[in-house]
Formats: sequence, structure tokens, C-alpha cells
Amino acid sequence: MAHCSACGASLRDDDRFCASCGASAGAAVAGAAVAGAAVGGAALAGAGSTGGLEAGEQVLFEGNPAVIGSAGALLLTLITVGLAAVFFWIRSLGYRYRITNHRLVIEEGILSKRLEQIDLYRVTDYVVERPFGQRLLGTGNLIIQSNDRTTPTLRVEGIRTDIVALYEALRRSTEQDRVRRNVRTVDYD
Repeated sequence: MAHCSACGASLRDDDRFCASCGASAGAAVAGAAVAGAAVGGAALAGAGSTGGLEAGEQVLFEGNPAVIGSAGALLLTLITVGLAAVFFWIRSLGYRYRITNHRLVIEEGILSKRLEQIDLYRVTDYVVERPFGQRLLGTGNLIIQSNDRTTPTLRVEGIRTDIVALYEALRRSTEQDRVRRNVRTVDYD
């Protein structure tokens, strides 16, 4: 059974459009074929916006930054009786992160979109930031250094996950991706 790539609703085989959101069913069927090829049943949420997964690619993290990602944001929300939460919510909608065992994909923007992708074999260093205010709320930042020409430094900020476990999974995946692509890195000092 196919699912709509825009809203996730179930589609019958003879549906041309999604009954829930009106999206074309052709894109949903293509998304279902890619999902079937993914190893380990990795989630394909948002496939219409950031593209499908390669064969053998697993999603390590996918989502938006936390709406209230630090103690300072929580305090500001309490002082403004929730008004700041609206601003933080809209701001978090402007970023979508997908981190897989092959690449990092960041989609920025609400009305106009910008999509940035870095293959893991290009990553040279990771830094985990967990300021006290973010540690209280279970969020963290991941700073990625790469030899990508367009984005040498990439900040994944305010994500609500076990950031240290994500860092370890990314570090292993980077080494595996280099071996898979037969890439060697040389440091010049």
C-alpha cells in the first residue's frame, strides 16, 4: 500500500491524488519504492521536500530544532506569557534536519527554501555543544567542519535527541562512508 509523500495518508492503488491533501499520487508511489529500498525500515518522513534515500541509507535523525531549546528561551516564554513561544515556533519551522549514515541535509526557510547537503566522507571534524541551558531541556548543538566548498562549517542547533549518541553514530558512519567510497584524507600542517 502506498502512502502520500506530503501528508502520510494511505492511498489505494487506483488513487491519482491524495484524498487528504490533494498531492499527486505519482510522487507518493515513487516515495514508497524508495522507502522499500531503504535498509532497516528507515523513516522517510518529508521525502517530498528533501529527496529519497539511497539504497542502504539509514536515517539517524530527522526533524526540526526544538521550539524552546534552552533555559533562556523558556524563561523568556514565561515572562512574555507564552508570546515568545510563537516566535520560537515559527523560527523552528524554518529549519528541517535530516542526518543519515551517508549525508547531512539541511533545509532552511519557510516560504523560500534553501537545501544544503554534505556527504559524510567530506566531514573532517565534529564538535558537540551542550550549554547548561540546553542540557536542562535535553537539547544540544552539533558543529560540523567539512572540506565542502560551499559550506565548510555547518551548525545543527537545538536538536532534541541524545546528541552524544548522534555524534558517535555520525563518527562511525563517516569512517564507513570513507571506506565505502574508497576515500583517503590527508592532513597538512
